[in-house]
Amino acid sequence: MDEQEERVTMPLIGENAPAFKAKTTMGEINFPEDYKDKWVVLFSHPADFTPVCTTEFMTFASMQDEFKDLNCELIGLSIDSLYAHIAWLRTIKEKIEYKGMKDVEIMFPVIEDLKMSVAKKFGMVQPGASDTQAVRAVFVIDPHAKVRAVLYYPLSNGRNMDEVKRLLIAMQKSDSEGVATPANWQPGEDVIVPPPGSCGVAKERVEKQEPDTYCLDWFMCFKKQS
Repeated sequence: MDEQEERVTMPLIGENAPAFKAKTTMGEINFPEDYKDKWVVLFSHPADFTPVCTTEFMTFASMQDEFKDLNCELIGLSIDSLYAHIAWLRTIKEKIEYKGMKDVEIMFPVIEDLKMSVAKKFGMVQPGASDTQAVRAVFVIDPHAKVRAVLYYPLSNGRNMDEVKRLLIAMQKSDSEGVATPANWQPGEDVIVPPPGSCGVAKERVEKQEPDTYCLDWFMCFKKQS
């Protein structure tokens, strides 16, 4: 196999998320048809019965209702069998207590991907890290099945699920109000008004500011949030 054939490819932001059908712990899913009009967080983990992955799954599961309230569904994936998934998830519920979380039941689907068909479509298998395990990838996909955000973590380090949720809220805010969010933005904080497209608009914006906006300069204006 030459270098070109070995190159890892992945869907980019703004592209359609690859379609797939897969067996999961919650039955067969057909993506994106089964998730019309919903946001999706599709995330991979290296393997079942590993400690970092266990903490991640427990944390995602504890926040599942919070994601549902944001019209978002969670989908997990690893290159393990359905039986391994089920055994691991049962172990989590029956034996593992972590940071006050116990009796945690994983109610979102976890994809069986022994042939790596889904993982390879999303560039989750990266030979420099492992030929047999998926890295910690996160794809945030919008209700139109477009990839909106991509996060990749190494095998050794767990993800921040609060950041995934914060990013989802920020993108939904941008979509609904046509605004941007600044560094470290948290829900409820002021947002950024898009820069003006002409000198005239820039001058007018600075001289005649709306009651709920304020400008640090002509290109940098914020909208207050109640």
